[in-house]
Amino acid sequence: MMTHQRLINLLWLLLLALTLGGALIGETAEPSLTVTLVIVLTMAFKGRMVIDHFMELKTANRTLRNLMRAYFYVVPLVVVLTSLFGDWLARLTTL
Repeated sequence: MMTHQRLINLLWLLLLALTLGGALIGETAEPSLTVTLVIVLTMAFKGRMVIDHFMELKTANRTLRNLMRAYFYVVPLVVVLTSLFGDWLARLTTL
Protein backbone atom coordinates (compact mmCIF):
# COMPACT_ATOMS: atom_id res chain seq x y z
CA MET A 1 0.00 0.00 0.00
CA MET A 2 1.19 3.49 -0.85
CA THR A 3 2.06 5.76 2.07
CA HIS A 4 0.47 9.18 2.37
CA GLN A 5 3.82 10.89 1.83
CA ARG A 6 4.46 8.90 -1.35
CA LEU A 7 0.97 9.72 -2.64
CA ILE A 8 1.54 13.43 -1.99
CA ASN A 9 4.91 13.31 -3.76
CA LEU A 10 3.44 11.53 -6.80
CA LEU A 11 0.51 13.92 -6.95
CA TRP A 12 2.88 16.88 -6.76
CA LEU A 13 4.88 15.49 -9.68
CA LEU A 14 1.66 14.88 -11.64
CA LEU A 15 0.46 18.43 -10.94
CA LEU A 16 3.83 19.78 -12.01
CA ALA A 17 3.73 17.75 -15.25
CA LEU A 18 0.16 18.90 -15.98
CA THR A 19 1.15 22.51 -15.36
CA LEU A 20 4.12 22.27 -17.71
CA GLY A 21 1.97 20.47 -20.29
CA GLY A 22 -0.67 23.18 -20.04
CA ALA A 23 1.99 25.85 -20.56
CA LEU A 24 3.26 23.99 -23.61
CA ILE A 25 -0.24 23.69 -25.04
CA GLY A 26 -0.88 27.37 -24.35
CA GLU A 27 2.26 28.40 -26.19
CA THR A 28 2.06 26.06 -29.18
CA ALA A 29 -1.53 24.99 -29.89
CA GLU A 30 -3.97 26.88 -32.06
CA PRO A 31 -7.05 28.02 -30.11
CA SER A 32 -9.92 25.57 -30.50
CA LEU A 33 -12.71 24.00 -28.50
CA THR A 34 -10.64 20.83 -28.10
CA VAL A 35 -7.73 22.74 -26.58
CA THR A 36 -10.14 24.61 -24.31
CA LEU A 37 -11.70 21.34 -23.13
CA VAL A 38 -8.28 19.80 -22.41
CA ILE A 39 -7.27 22.88 -20.42
CA VAL A 40 -10.48 23.09 -18.38
CA LEU A 41 -10.49 19.36 -17.61
CA THR A 42 -6.91 19.71 -16.44
CA MET A 43 -7.90 22.75 -14.38
CA ALA A 44 -10.76 20.85 -12.71
CA PHE A 45 -8.58 17.82 -11.99
CA LYS A 46 -5.73 19.87 -10.58
CA GLY A 47 -8.09 21.90 -8.41
CA ARG A 48 -9.71 18.77 -7.05
CA MET A 49 -6.34 17.21 -6.19
CA VAL A 50 -5.14 20.37 -4.44
CA ILE A 51 -8.37 20.65 -2.46
CA ASP A 52 -8.51 17.00 -1.45
CA HIS A 53 -4.86 16.25 -0.81
CA PHE A 54 -2.88 19.43 -0.24
CA MET A 55 -5.51 21.48 1.56
CA GLU A 56 -6.73 18.26 3.20
CA LEU A 57 -10.38 19.16 2.68
CA LYS A 58 -11.19 15.56 1.81
CA THR A 59 -12.06 15.03 5.46
CA ALA A 60 -13.30 18.57 6.20
CA ASN A 61 -16.83 19.76 6.75
CA ARG A 62 -18.93 18.53 3.83
CA THR A 63 -20.39 21.96 3.03
CA LEU A 64 -16.99 23.64 2.91
CA ARG A 65 -15.51 20.80 0.86
CA ASN A 66 -18.39 20.85 -1.62
CA LEU A 67 -18.23 24.64 -2.03
CA MET A 68 -14.51 24.45 -2.76
CA ARG A 69 -15.01 21.57 -5.19
CA ALA A 70 -17.86 23.39 -6.92
CA TYR A 71 -15.51 26.29 -7.64
CA PHE A 72 -13.32 24.01 -9.74
CA TYR A 73 -16.31 22.76 -11.69
CA VAL A 74 -18.09 26.09 -12.14
CA VAL A 75 -15.03 28.06 -13.29
CA PRO A 76 -14.10 25.56 -16.04
CA LEU A 77 -17.73 25.54 -17.17
CA VAL A 78 -17.70 29.35 -17.38
CA VAL A 79 -14.46 29.18 -19.41
CA VAL A 80 -16.04 26.75 -21.89
CA LEU A 81 -19.21 28.83 -22.16
CA THR A 82 -17.13 31.95 -22.72
CA SER A 83 -15.20 30.13 -25.42
CA LEU A 84 -18.40 29.02 -27.12
CA PHE A 85 -20.46 32.19 -26.69
CA GLY A 86 -17.79 34.88 -26.24
CA ASP A 87 -19.06 37.21 -28.96
CA TRP A 88 -22.63 37.01 -27.70
CA LEU A 89 -21.51 37.63 -24.09
CA ALA A 90 -19.41 40.60 -25.22
CA ARG A 91 -22.43 42.15 -26.95
CA LEU A 92 -24.51 41.66 -23.79
CA THR A 93 -21.97 43.48 -21.64
CA THR A 94 -21.22 46.38 -24.00
CA LEU A 95 -22.79 49.77 -23.35
